[in-house]
Amino acid sequence: METTYYDHGTAAERWERARMFFDAKDYAAAARTLGGLVEEVPEQVGPRLLLARSYYHSAQLRRAEAELRVLVELDPVEHYARLMLGRTLQRQGRHDEAESHIRIASALAGDFAQV
Repeated sequence: METTYYDHGTAAERWERARMFFDAKDYAAAARTLGGLVEEVPEQVGPRLLLARSYYHSAQLRRAEAELRVLVELDPVEHYARLMLGRTLQRQGRHDEAESHIRIASALAGDFAQV
């Protein structure tokens, strides 16, 4: 099996490399780096959330949605994943679906409307 730059090194090294790509706004490279890492540690929220954000920012909305749905299933009270899922659905024109996730995210974050 051939190792590429994106999957070279320890998990910690790849995590740092992915974060550097993300911070540099090279979202596609961040996603390539994170893909293998998420396969290795599928239960960890951090790498999967950054992968979803990388997909979102590189307009790979269906991939972002898939990762966010896994996150919401793994951790139903992860409010940022809910918010991202709502925003991803909005960008796809699926506003009715998005609304419930955005409301849940607001409630989980404690952002209640003042009556």
